[in-house]
Amino acid sequence: MFELHQVGENTFYLQSPAKIGIYRASPTEVYLIDSGNDKDAGRRIRKVLDEQGWTLRAVLNTHSNSDHIGGNAYLQSNTGCKIFAGGIERAFTERTILEPAFLYGGFPCRELRHKFLVAQESEALDFSDEAFPREIEIVPLPGHFFDMVGFRTPDDVVFLADCLSGKPTLEKYGITFIYDVAEYLKTLEKVKQMQAKMFVPSHADATESIAELAEFNINKVHEIAEKILEICAEPMSFEAILQRLFEEYELKMTFEQHALVGSTVRSYLSWLYDNDRLTADFEQNILRWRRT
Repeated sequence: MFELHQVGENTFYLQSPAKIGIYRASPTEVYLIDSGNDKDAGRRIRKVLDEQGWTLRAVLNTHSNSDHIGGNAYLQSNTGCKIFAGGIERAFTERTILEPAFLYGGFPCRELRHKFLVAQESEALDFSDEAFPREIEIVPLPGHFFDMVGFRTPDDVVFLADCLSGKPTLEKYGITFIYDVAEYLKTLEKVKQMQAKMFVPSHADATESIAELAEFNINKVHEIAEKILEICAEPMSFEAILQRLFEEYELKMTFEQHALVGSTVRSYLSWLYDNDRLTADFEQNILRWRRT
């Protein structure tokens, strides 16, 4: 873990649960793309940078999920580096309680207030700040999270953040987190057409061709949507739909899974409802969804 892989003349990544990109702007100065899930990740990143004789100038965050910003605070306090984040992601990076509060839909109970959902807070600058490295292209990738982006380095290496998952992950877990299904599908269609020397998704293998994996992810979205429609052949409450999906994909319910998968299922329900594939009615003060 945290092995250094070179994928361009000046572009590298660290193998970790969520891959961490490195762009070498000069022989001695680098930018990170994301920072891992906690301060231990920050320590291990710094160890690699020190071994290479590299000074960290800034962390460029793709989005604010805790497994991508968890090392920010440690690196910022120990190196003085800048942190860059955009839009809503910047607000979530600076006030990390927002992530579990958003997922839960209220003040999160103690089972949701842990480092995997609440990273240490860090001060962030917007991508528009003059200190942002303009040689690195910002690639909008909304859908998985609010204002998620990827980055293309001058070596034509594209870091794709969480806009798609590897086949083993999708086959194991079935349902991966999505905030906005419509935007997510648009992003996957865009990614399917992209060209680059190398693509580095956070949770899939680096590859020279991304189209097949993007199509696999698109098909998975439609598969889940069809399962929801099948479940809703009769009026069903949200909790009943969620229970059936957990059974279908052999998932185990916990507070964290209820929040993460539950939020995703609500996003699917909104998408299907907005596209007139589901109706919604209140029966005996319970919201029930039904296939049109």
